[in-house]
Amino acid sequence: MNRILSLGYSPCPNDTFIFYALVHGRVKLPAIGIRERLEDVETLNQLARAGQLDLTKISYHALGHLRERYALLRSGGALGRGCGPLVVAPGALDMAGLRGKKIAVPGRLTTANLLLQLYGSGYENLEIMPFDQILAAVTHGRVDAGVIIHESRFTYAEHGLTAVEDLGAWWERQTGLPIPLGGILARRDLGPELIGQVEEGIRRSLAYAYAHPQEPRAYIRSHAQELSDAVIDNHIALYVNDFSLELGAEGEEAVRELLRRAEMRGLIPSCSLPLFV
Repeated sequence: MNRILSLGYSPCPNDTFIFYALVHGRVKLPAIGIRERLEDVETLNQLARAGQLDLTKISYHALGHLRERYALLRSGGALGRGCGPLVVAPGALDMAGLRGKKIAVPGRLTTANLLLQLYGSGYENLEIMPFDQILAAVTHGRVDAGVIIHESRFTYAEHGLTAVEDLGAWWERQTGLPIPLGGILARRDLGPELIGQVEEGIRRSLAYAYAHPQEPRAYIRSHAQELSDAVIDNHIALYVNDFSLELGAEGEEAVRELLRRAEMRGLIPSCSLPLFV
């Protein structure tokens, strides 16, 4: 084995499902080893900004700030329909009523925050916190509302909260496109050949998980100890789909449209480099 590459991804079931076979040697790459690092998505965003990971899951918002150093892969990401972030609050509010209010978001560079800012003005009074602390912060009145992602989508009603807006559904109404949530990046200096091997390895890793769905279960549960099997299954079904295997033309169009709108609003810098290697 000639080279060890660092790979960052989240402990959420969709990521541990996708990368299980790759990091456990069920799928092997020629002369390449993988050393995984599991962190919440905003930590991964910041590690990538510092160039500390060879390969990493990131928010598509963060991609807008990383294009000079990293290229996007066409496999392994989270993009789809009916899976966007939700704005939740304790009562029957609308988005207009939240302008100027304190809103918790799961990271400044998350796609959740980018969609909130693209929705309109007046949502800049942010409280940044880990995604798994947002429901409690809203419930206990530390913030007026929160933008929730991941498994919180399935449990917010148990906390007595109401969905004010589905930002993914809003995006779909505005564009007709699926919502790009998170993608996989590779450092450009790895070169096209190595990046191509990794991309194919991720695709094979996901195919292995689909073919052996029970085998990754213990690994997934070890990183999702607070989740029931039903929530884990719902999470994987929602965030892992055909776009995870191959971004495709529609997925690529969605990513480019998100970045275009963010550039127009001055939320990310422009970049002349190609999106893919």
